[in-house]
Amino acid sequence: MKFLKAVLFLVFIFAALAVHAQSSADLKRQKEELIKQLDALNHEYDETANNKKTTLKQLQLLKEKINLREEEINNINSEIRNLDNQISENNNFVHNLQSQLDQLKKQYAAMVLFTYYNQSSYNKLMFIFAAKDFNQAYKRLKYLQQIGTYRERQAGYIQQTQVELHVKINELDKNKKEKSNLLVDQLKEKETLGKEKETQAQVVADLSKHEGLLKQQQQDVQRKIAKTNKEINLAIRREIEEARRKAEEEEKQREREAAARAKAENREVTVVKPRVAVKQMTTSEVLNATPEAAKLSSDFLGNRGSLPWPVSNGSLKQGFGIYYDNENIKNESNGWDIKTNPGSSVRAVFEGEVKRVRDVSGTFLVVIKHGEYFTAYSNLRSCNVKEGQKVSTKQTIGIVATDPSTGEAIVNFSIYKALDPVNPKIWLTPN
Repeated sequence: MKFLKAVLFLVFIFAALAVHAQSSADLKRQKEELIKQLDALNHEYDETANNKKTTLKQLQLLKEKINLREEEINNINSEIRNLDNQISENNNFVHNLQSQLDQLKKQYAAMVLFTYYNQSSYNKLMFIFAAKDFNQAYKRLKYLQQIGTYRERQAGYIQQTQVELHVKINELDKNKKEKSNLLVDQLKEKETLGKEKETQAQVVADLSKHEGLLKQQQQDVQRKIAKTNKEINLAIRREIEEARRKAEEEEKQREREAAARAKAENREVTVVKPRVAVKQMTTSEVLNATPEAAKLSSDFLGNRGSLPWPVSNGSLKQGFGIYYDNENIKNESNGWDIKTNPGSSVRAVFEGEVKRVRDVSGTFLVVIKHGEYFTAYSNLRSCNVKEGQKVSTKQTIGIVATDPSTGEAIVNFSIYKALDPVNPKIWLTPN
């Protein structure tokens, strides 16, 4: 029974250690990912700082670096807590193994002593022959054999426990060294964090000297965004109006044809009303009025979650929805700002027809229709498609523009269902 309890205890300890090992692996993967992100931000910040212009972009990068640095410190603290738990468990494990080893040695010593006093063949034979009958003699013989087997097994348990004890002591030493290294890393990260916060304060002070110019830059950006959104809405409204006009014209044409047939046949005109009058049709029904448009809408919807990105290599800079800028002013994004390499090609995410190409404050906007869905691509340095042109999936439509002050190349991408913007996250394939 004692042996069974010991086995169950060992199983429980190993299971707990496996959980902690998995947790440690997750923490290390998170730490590696944070280090990669910090390296990328450091590189980006250095490029911005080398422009010798203190900009809002520099402040934004510093804030991102500080947030990542704090997250990395929290990650290190989690690793340290995890190691503390492992050290505590390993200490308990070593203590229990040592107690088991001492108990096994005592039992083995007692057994060896008993065997020593009863080791002569004469005593063993007398023990067997002193039995009352053959059955008892057989049991006594088996008992002596079991004592030998048990002694060998106890010796094996002692050796196994000693090995486990040695392994756990080594693991304990390793845990303590890892904790020591993590504490050193933590101290370094805290020192770096302090320096970055000092730099942030200096950047804020520098920015305050150029507050007027920076506000002007922000206002220019906001005006460009508003103008872009207006152009997109105009393009979509025009398409809705055009689709409704065509549907009404087709309805009138059907009525004229019915009247002409009735007159030719010298009978009363019977106008067959459509299931839904054009004036009562929803925007979605108007845009899907033709079989071609309905099929394109269906195909576009069928590819939700697997549409390619508008650039072959990019990362999300600003997501969809409400956000706050550096001045804590509330803004709303109708799409994604995707950062890519300067000079990168911008491509259509699905087949469709180009419906609008406009110059917006020095960069191009392209709107493509996909049935009742529309995709918009703005901040293009150049454009190589024209209105009315059919495009295919991943076809290049232009080149992304690069901000001369920051060196960033960002394409603004949005998806609309009629006039309603939708989050590209649920449409584009995971990056």
